[in-house]
Amino acid sequence: MNKELIINAAPSGVEIALLEDKRLVELHHESGNPNFAVGDLYLGKVKKLIPGLNAAFVDVGFEKDAFLHYTDLSPYIRSILKFTQQAITDKSEAFDFAKFKNEPEIVKTGKITEVLGGKPNILVQILKEPISSKGPRLSCEISLPGRFIVITPFNNIVAVSKKIHSSEERKRLQKIVEAIKPHNFGVIVRTAAEGKKTAELHEDLTTLVSTWKTIQDNLRNAQAPQKILSEQTKTTSILRDLLNESFNRIVINDKNIYSDTKTYIQKIAPEKQDIVTYYHNGAPIFDHFGITRQVKASFGKTVNLDSGVYLIIEATEALHVIDVNSGYKSSSNNQEQNALASNLEAAAEIARQLRLRDLGGIIIIDFIDMKLPENKKSVYEAMEKFMAQDRAKHTILPISKFGLMQITRQRVKPEITISVAEDCPACKGTGKIGASMLIVEDIEKNLQYLLNHQHKGLTIRLHPILYAYLTKGWLRSRQWKWYFTYKKWIKLKADSNYHLTEYHFFDANDEEIKL
Repeated sequence: MNKELIINAAPSGVEIALLEDKRLVELHHESGNPNFAVGDLYLGKVKKLIPGLNAAFVDVGFEKDAFLHYTDLSPYIRSILKFTQQAITDKSEAFDFAKFKNEPEIVKTGKITEVLGGKPNILVQILKEPISSKGPRLSCEISLPGRFIVITPFNNIVAVSKKIHSSEERKRLQKIVEAIKPHNFGVIVRTAAEGKKTAELHEDLTTLVSTWKTIQDNLRNAQAPQKILSEQTKTTSILRDLLNESFNRIVINDKNIYSDTKTYIQKIAPEKQDIVTYYHNGAPIFDHFGITRQVKASFGKTVNLDSGVYLIIEATEALHVIDVNSGYKSSSNNQEQNALASNLEAAAEIARQLRLRDLGGIIIIDFIDMKLPENKKSVYEAMEKFMAQDRAKHTILPISKFGLMQITRQRVKPEITISVAEDCPACKGTGKIGASMLIVEDIEKNLQYLLNHQHKGLTIRLHPILYAYLTKGWLRSRQWKWYFTYKKWIKLKADSNYHLTEYHFFDANDEEIKL
């Protein structure tokens, strides 16, 4: 499987598209100020205790207080509270965490009032981003992920990913980690560590321990609420979690992000640094790689498949519902076989849609009715296979006697919603636009004005249909007519994001000229 990461830097933020065999499977948007992202660490202030829920509301600077349940406190919460207070008041800068003495663990069935009764300041990690009307959800089970390992302060446990099946390899990794890990740090060995040498694991561990030292330094004299540490950017976190031998290209249209990404790749996987390329071909990067078209085709209420099968995706307050319809698909006269073929094709697309839209919570799928149990089992096994690539925790149940499949999928951030039904930007909702046959005259009028005011290196961006009209006929085209008239070459660039009669002028520095 070929994996490609396409990164589009725009004024509104950075868009990241993950392609698998040219098909869009994940889409991330990183705004300029991504506060309260999963993994961020905050110094929060306990504001309110709710004994009935066995939970607390914590002020971390969000408009609504964040939610912290007793089960998310961590068994080492007393140690965390003690450490937080010591780190805040530390003046000597000689606080050695390796010599920190842990407090006794709390019991699983305890009460939150017994632990957070004094409403102290507390070090917390974002578990779920703010979703809808809810504030962030917090955890005190602090973990810092690296490429090969994850460290968990305040314990000395060593665990190895269950996805590493070889018992010999698991024992080898456990021995290595036990030998190199510092005191007061637990370590979870990730699947990516399989086959790695001691030096690579040690380097990853050293980096994470230094990150913990940074947290300790940032806590000094901190005032709640305050951000203590940010999760890495989306780009680096995706690379950290996904980069492997199947990753064959990373394309970026921003020089700064290109430089940072290449530096990061050199650090974590020097042998793959050549896969990072800088895109400067002029056309929008998402258009060039066919991502814009895939987004438009994938985010509507109806999703059409090549064979005629189509999905209807509806969201309710409690769950998401997906209906599978056969459309005009008919590969044989056997109704059962047609239903099986349609359902298998739909299962692959549904697995992609869950990742692409980042749908979480309860998902109900109404497959086309099948009578034979072995066919229902085939669809269930196919769905498990297609969902194996999904990084989010999920559970899939077999198809019920009503023909429904139930899936639960981890929800840690708001789902991605993109409206593909476009309001007409030309008429502004009136239903009427100016005479379309005069659009070229409008362009020429503005062009003449700009040239008279000594603008050079002009580029006009416009809809592909309008572009085709202005360039039709080569030497007899409007573009060449302007060259013969003004003795200056006017560049034209097609942009499918523009509406039919939309156009904008850009100068030699590719900055828009406001008319």
